[in-house]
Amino acid sequence: MTLNAGAPSWGSRAFLRTLRCDQVARLQLSTHMPVGGSREQVWVAIGLGSNVGDRLAHLRFAIRRLGYVLSESRISGVYESDPVDYLDQPAFLNACCTGRTRLSPHQLLYELQDAERAAGRRRGGPRFGPRELDLDLLLYGDLVLETEHLILPHPRMRERAFVLVPLAEVAADWTVAAMRDCEAATVAELAAAVEVAGIERTEYEL
Repeated sequence: MTLNAGAPSWGSRAFLRTLRCDQVARLQLSTHMPVGGSREQVWVAIGLGSNVGDRLAHLRFAIRRLGYVLSESRISGVYESDPVDYLDQPAFLNACCTGRTRLSPHQLLYELQDAERAAGRRRGGPRFGPRELDLDLLLYGDLVLETEHLILPHPRMRERAFVLVPLAEVAADWTVAAMRDCEAATVAELAAAVEVAGIERTEYEL
């Protein structure tokens, strides 16, 4: 977009008011620029998984992509886990990552889905089925959110050993907020209570 002399400066509030809502959304996603100025950094937790192709390469690709949107990252070990819910598929490699971001929850979700697509994942097929890369936004600070596209904390993380066990390595004291019928509890407490059969730590590193 070319601005005329006397036009509002790029990225200013006045500039944003000249755009349609869909243009603002695309501008935010492409530049990581929140509306109305800078956003405080927030700690987030992300779950990683892969069971198609070179699983470890897919996880390492995800960590590189996350490096563009997260700072002060902490990365767990890599675990191999049996599939859950949809059982007729190969075993997964899983890990968790925490870090700080200035992106909004939905901006970050967009970035995660974009990384999945870049790794070759295509939507469709059986729910919980095989995938080259699966990136789940687990926690966004202490935010509790329920929209059509995003629920925080992640609604199934409390029952997933392949999430809680690696997450406890990097965020054991993080309190997962209460929601629905679940009380608040730390990641360590949730990991201690979950069934851990079918998950094993590997020697792989990210």
